Amino acid sequence: MAGVTLRGVRKAFGPLQTIHGVDLDVGDGEFVVFVGPSGCGKSTLLRMIAGLEDVTAGEIAIGGRVVNDVEPADRGTAMVFQSYALYPHMTVGQNLSFGLRMNGNPTADTERRVAEAARILQIGPLLDRRPKALSGGQRQRVAIGRAIVREPEVFLFDEPLSNLDAELRVQMRVEIARLHGELGTTMVYVTHDQTEAMTLADRIVVLRAGRVEQVGRPLDLYDDPVNQFVAGFIGSPRMNFLAAESLGGGRVRLTGQGGVEIALPVGRGLAAGQKAVLGIRPEHFEAAGQGDCDLALVVDVAEHLGATSYLYANTKAGEPVVVQAGAARSAQAGGRVAVSIPAGRAYLFDPDGLRLA
Repeated sequence: MAGVTLRGVRKAFGPLQTIHGVDLDVGDGEFVVFVGPSGCGKSTLLRMIAGLEDVTAGEIAIGGRVVNDVEPADRGTAMVFQSYALYPHMTVGQNLSFGLRMNGNPTADTERRVAEAARILQIGPLLDRRPKALSGGQRQRVAIGRAIVREPEVFLFDEPLSNLDAELRVQMRVEIARLHGELGTTMVYVTHDQTEAMTLADRIVVLRAGRVEQVGRPLDLYDDPVNQFVAGFIGSPRMNFLAAESLGGGRVRLTGQGGVEIALPVGRGLAAGQKAVLGIRPEHFEAAGQGDCDLALVVDVAEHLGATSYLYANTKAGEPVVVQAGAARSAQAGGRVAVSIPAGRAYLFDPDGLRLA
């Protein structure tokens, strides 16, 4: 096993800068997830670790060894792609062993590695089948098995579950988490799905436009985001954001809400008249009258999922709000509901999106 270190890593495609000086330490045996919107640079960063993209500037080290000029096959990594990329004319066993056989690995050792990968992934009964006879989840397990047989120091996953349906995604998340627990190998995983990130990661790296916004444990990022971008990206449904204006002395008025005000200790640093953004997560709303300020909403869509219901609504100012419904779960589209914002659960951001301490 080995850790991964990035120091001042940059990537440019001609005049286009895509990665802007990333510094990161991935511990030995740690599961780190790169997450962010499409185009943020997470796959490019992963491909640079794998050696599939050149580093424009900075250093990448694996196990303490700088690998900028080391060939991908010699870096001690194995990568699992979004595409299964299985050879259709080969059996599962032949797909698993192909890379080892091409490298002249001893037959007995190859058979041992294939058998061990099949045991770990519970695909022993599938070894004689061809890919066309497998489900999507089974094909993805074979693709992961092909990485396992290489016995790498670092596993790299590039959105491996994107091609699966919702039920299989959940199953494979569990499989990958179990795999990490059994192998204890360093894993770096790329996804745009923050649910995957929250489920799998020891730590999450939130990326935006080629820059690291925040690094931390899943619940730390959820509870203590450093800015509005991280607060909105981590969490499903996302945090609600309401335009606000400081009245001075820590009091904040919600813009266009008919004079609705709330006192927030973090608002004391704002001058009277300064704009701000108030954030509140869907599950933190309380019943009307129980919090520190009430908010009137008109329901657009009521989403009833059994144990949980969400109300997709609008404020008087037309701002979209999602409420995890408790007492108001019987509300229907077109109805009116009142909820309350507890000051202790609210976040406040300045006009640039930075969180106010």
